[in-house]
Amino acid sequence: MMTNTDFRIERDSMGDRQIPNHVYYGIQTQRAVENFPISGLQPLPTYVNAGLYIKKATAIVNGELNCIPADISKAIIQAVDEILAGKLRDQFVVDVYQAGAGTSHHMNINEVLANRALEILGDEKGNYKRVSPNDHVNYGQSTNDVIPTAIRIGGLLALSQTLHPALETAISTLEAKAVEFHDIVKSGRTHLQDAVPVRLGENFRAWAHILSEHQNRLYTASGDLMVLGLGGSAAGTGMNTHPEYRKRVIETLSQLLEIPLEPAPHLMAAMQSMGAFVNVSGAVRNLAQDLVKISHDLRLMDSGPKTGFKEIQLPPVQPGSSIMPGKYNPVMAEMTSMVCFQVMGYDSAIALAAQAGQLELNVMMPLIAYNLIHSIEILGNTIGALTNSCIQGITANKERCLGYAEGSLALVTALNTHIGYLNAAAVAKESLETGKSLRQIVLEKGLMTEEELASVLDLEQMSAIIPL
Repeated sequence: MMTNTDFRIERDSMGDRQIPNHVYYGIQTQRAVENFPISGLQPLPTYVNAGLYIKKATAIVNGELNCIPADISKAIIQAVDEILAGKLRDQFVVDVYQAGAGTSHHMNINEVLANRALEILGDEKGNYKRVSPNDHVNYGQSTNDVIPTAIRIGGLLALSQTLHPALETAISTLEAKAVEFHDIVKSGRTHLQDAVPVRLGENFRAWAHILSEHQNRLYTASGDLMVLGLGGSAAGTGMNTHPEYRKRVIETLSQLLEIPLEPAPHLMAAMQSMGAFVNVSGAVRNLAQDLVKISHDLRLMDSGPKTGFKEIQLPPVQPGSSIMPGKYNPVMAEMTSMVCFQVMGYDSAIALAAQAGQLELNVMMPLIAYNLIHSIEILGNTIGALTNSCIQGITANKERCLGYAEGSLALVTALNTHIGYLNAAAVAKESLETGKSLRQIVLEKGLMTEEELASVLDLEQMSAIIPL
């Protein structure tokens, strides 16, 4: 049972409220928790970290510029470092779906830092006359420039910590499989019908190249995230900031993150437009679309074992049926497609939110923040899991691949330049109707000699990619 000593009284512009003494957030966070019991989704750790780095940089600069007392600056910096190291992570509690622009989440960070700074200074939580969430932690700042900056930083952190490392590993793993399977000839397929022979290894090399191209697109798109509107304050004019603040805070943030950040050439533009986030989200969605295709290819090539292609074997990682014994399903590829579909949905929501701004602000930023960072992280985690639990362990059924390649009617394509398209089509039709091999029919009709056929229908030669 709680007593009066278990609570502290905090006051904001709307009145007083009892706040449990053990929590580090304050009255504005408490109001948000009560107002938005929506999803149970709390801010992503990467997004929290982005906000904390911003608060550390602002505390450093505002302390150096004598905008806030030196002891308070140091206490805020220490509080940030403690939380980045793992303390008080449970104190960021505002639902993803909250007040427009992200004011609730922003004040959650400000209040936690203010209350921890108070403790560091030997004072009690809630004594905002000594350390204020607004006047000290948030000096020279506004939700309207901090939140779009936090989305940018959060996106950069998610890319560098999750998605890019996963892509690099996937690309190198696919390249290794391309070498391993280089000599395996299989039937190509277009329109899900027989096509000319290809090398299994080149399938994997193509996928590696596709992912490499997407990684380059992501690097290009993420350049937009390095241009920050921090310092714009409430409406992009820089009101209530020190003349040197804008330049110095971005330099400090660059040093903390070891990322080459730069100030936006027009602060109002950086605050109003969500174009940078739409651009990155589009690049992530584009990657997801090709990942769906790759995951579907893996499932098709592994289909069977008796009634499908079964050209490759994906590693079985768990039983595939609650009723059919011995069944194993391509679950890692299936999971990949599901995550990719979710990423595409998030991208659509980001696009809708991005066009919903009015005048000096887009109030839909909390949705953009969650969807963008979450998309990057779940896609990175997915690629990592697919690589480690599926791609690395793929084996090839060489005999099955060769059997399909040798039995494909599409081999007749190689005869076009020797016997003509119409003769080749007639040979293919007769082979399909009679079951005779292409070789047998061509010889029976006297269209080519046996030596000529042996040279033209060389599967190794036919499946090799012609070099540039």
